[in-house]
Amino acid sequence: KDSFESPIEIFNQEYQGVFIRAPALEGYDKSKEDIKVLSVLDDEIIAIQQGPHLAISFHPELTEDTLVHEYFIRGVIGRN
Repeated sequence: KDSFESPIEIFNQEYQGVFIRAPALEGYDKSKEDIKVLSVLDDEIIAIQQGPHLAISFHPELTEDTLVHEYFIRGVIGRN
C-alpha cells in the first residue's frame, strides 16, 4: 500500500530507491559532528551515517545496482 520506487541521489550519484512502507528519519542530534546525511527525498532524511553505522529507509537489495552495498563493504574494510 505505501510502497513505491523513486530516483534518489546518494553518494553524489542517481540511484533508484525501492521503498517498502519505509519510514523517514524524523531528526537527529545535529550537535554530533560525525553524523552525515547521505540522502534526502521530499525534504525527509532517507539515509544517514554515523561512523561505521548506516541507516536507510529503502531496500538496496531489491535492485541490481550495487552502489550502496559497495559503499557499505568499503566502510567495513576501512576504505571510505
